[in-house]
Amino acid sequence: MAYTLGMSVGFTAVFKKVPEGYVAYVEELPGANTQGATIEEARENLREAVELVLDANRALARQAAGGVAAQEA
Repeated sequence: MAYTLGMSVGFTAVFKKVPEGYVAYVEELPGANTQGATIEEARENLREAVELVLDANRALARQAAGGVAAQEA
């Protein structure tokens, strides 16, 4: 049985200027990286990348646990 704790987690987002715009990644979350023509676009793309990586990691963890479905409290 899994519970949602309702807590806030912070990540370190890194943005680097490149000739094509910006690249961005999250230091604490391998695989969460992206790019954008503007910093705003890179920021929004990174937000989406973090959500996708967390969703994928959650699915893999559930699969490894034998397909146990999470229940939100």
